[in-house]
Amino acid sequence: MSCSNLTMWVSSKTSLSDSTALSFRSSITPVQLPSNNSTTANPSRPSSVTPIHCGLRELRDRIGTVKNTQKITEAMKLVAAAKVRRAQEAVVNARPFSESLVEVLYNINEQLQTDDIDVPLTKVRPVKKVGLVVVTGDRGLCGGFNNAIIKKAEARIAELKGLGLDYTIISVGKKGNAYFIRRPYIPVDRFLDGTSLPTAKEAQAIADDVFSLFISEEVDKVELLYTKFVSLVKAEPVIHTLLPLSPKGEICDINGNCVDAAEDEFFRLTTKEGKLTVERDIMRTKTAEFSAILQFEQDPVQILDALLPLYLNSQILRSLQESLASELAARMTAMSNATDNASELKKSLSIAYNRERQAKITGEILEIVAGAKALT
Repeated sequence: MSCSNLTMWVSSKTSLSDSTALSFRSSITPVQLPSNNSTTANPSRPSSVTPIHCGLRELRDRIGTVKNTQKITEAMKLVAAAKVRRAQEAVVNARPFSESLVEVLYNINEQLQTDDIDVPLTKVRPVKKVGLVVVTGDRGLCGGFNNAIIKKAEARIAELKGLGLDYTIISVGKKGNAYFIRRPYIPVDRFLDGTSLPTAKEAQAIADDVFSLFISEEVDKVELLYTKFVSLVKAEPVIHTLLPLSPKGEICDINGNCVDAAEDEFFRLTTKEGKLTVERDIMRTKTAEFSAILQFEQDPVQILDALLPLYLNSQILRSLQESLASELAARMTAMSNATDNASELKKSLSIAYNRERQAKITGEILEIVAGAKALT
């Protein structure tokens, strides 16, 4: 008896207890295997089962394919887990310098408030046009990471339109570039590709563009949109004002709230019961406090001229590092889910394969018995 035309319906989660008797007639009818959560069949509801139109050989090949896919996703998960540790270390190592630099700039800016000195990057002027630096990833397979930051940018654009303000985009990352290229009605000043490891050179290219836009008064405010790394399973798209310099000496969002992280989570790969797992360590970041009577030997204007480029570079580099750590954590979570799904699919296919093989064997036995009975 040929089983090439056998049609079986296998649910996404099939249990061994959900056995259904197979009837062998001249034409084999479709058999539906109910799921664990299934109740009385309702034709009006959409079915959650997946049809499989294949024979034993096709099922065997598909099981092998799912096994190979599971190995690949498991390897990608472990690679992402190893990279996210290095990315988080880069963020934490750069944070004390970044926050100390902002504190120094804040103290200098306070002293300059009483002097009649014009410092362009600290000058607050009426906002007519806003520059948005949108940081996305260069690759996919990371869940909703890129979609979340793009939605945040779209929401901010809609808010600016509602306020009657103009805007321009500086897109960083291949995914964001592809999104804005397909939407020519969104004004984009520049497209920049990211790298697998953010560097000061890459951050300087973005800082130069931001600097020229703000100094030439093409934009009156620059906002940085990136994904803040919180933990392996949580990342928050945030917006903070890059220029003009924050009067609080903090990294603040558009509402003036501090977005600096008080605690950091470190991750390391370990083995548990013969399998690689990820463990967490919590570390609190400490930065030096400056005295209220701090005095500067050089002219504050000279210090500002030297530190402001460093400020722009450090804040942009920090956002790139945070975004990379968030992308790797999202990819690790996505590949973990893909591995679990592959395991479930392999189990369902194995059940379908075993039932079809048993049906074929039973059908052949029935044919032999019927033939022997016809001879007697």
